[in-house]
Amino acid sequence: MLKGLAITPPVLGRISIGKVVEKNGKRLPEKDDQFTLTSQVQNRDGWLLHPLNEELRHGQDGKLRSIPIHLLFNEPDLNFRADYSFFDRTSGRPLCVGNGDTCKRLTKDGIQTLPCPSPDGCSLAQGHACKPYGRLNVVIGDDDPLGSFVFRTTGFNSIRTLAARLQYFQAISGNRLACLPLELRLRGKSTRQSHGTPIFYVDITVRSGLSMEDALLAAKQLDEARQASGFDQPALDRAARQGFNNGAFEDSEEDSGVIIEEFFPKAEDQPSPIESQAQLAASAKPSLAHKLESQVMRHNGKATVE
Repeated sequence: MLKGLAITPPVLGRISIGKVVEKNGKRLPEKDDQFTLTSQVQNRDGWLLHPLNEELRHGQDGKLRSIPIHLLFNEPDLNFRADYSFFDRTSGRPLCVGNGDTCKRLTKDGIQTLPCPSPDGCSLAQGHACKPYGRLNVVIGDDDPLGSFVFRTTGFNSIRTLAARLQYFQAISGNRLACLPLELRLRGKSTRQSHGTPIFYVDITVRSGLSMEDALLAAKQLDEARQASGFDQPALDRAARQGFNNGAFEDSEEDSGVIIEEFFPKAEDQPSPIESQAQLAASAKPSLAHKLESQVMRHNGKATVE
């Protein structure tokens, strides 16, 4: 294994709740009220849609707001990695990645491990240059049990919710997180910052149509079947952790360029990341709020309001 190169889960495509569009000669992030699945192929108009993008829309009135998934690993932090990240916006290289306790920082003397006071207390992070940044890998469909789709986010709501859900599901399933039938679900909420208009974030729930008891029973049965066939989940988790730890930074320069374009605009007059609450409040349309409220009411009985 090449040292210094993080070995990450194989990626088949991307999941987003927004897109990058060209306006007045600039490529800017634009919010959306649904998921989009793209391939890893990009042309001048953006990322090409993955075939599953259309397939999963059937039965959802054309709006993709839930995606059936499985997870690759039993350990929550292998499926979802979140940290404070600071990127060089010219080269796209990650310069500093920390967890609020310690960080790995690229300096003139090489990569050093330093204290991480979090963005609010870090001189390097002034001007909102360092942000929480999460990556979630999920399995969609049955074609490739080890191939994944990646969802990237800098949104507090998604990061907080995904981290909590994965910890809880691991606990109640008896460490069978990779066997649970789950789904990604797009949720909306309003806050005082958003002035009553909805903001969107990603949640993980038990798959639609299943009770928690049904999902736990299905996970137990799948786990037993995998063990009987020789599937070694603990060894897979160990291999994944070793791969992540093999490099100082998870994201390559190739990935970082896309991340900066979508989440870290260069100029202050450009929109902030897709899940930025203030910008969503300023730009959301009333019709969008009505659509979201209707969708949430239909799925959950009432809208989530903060």
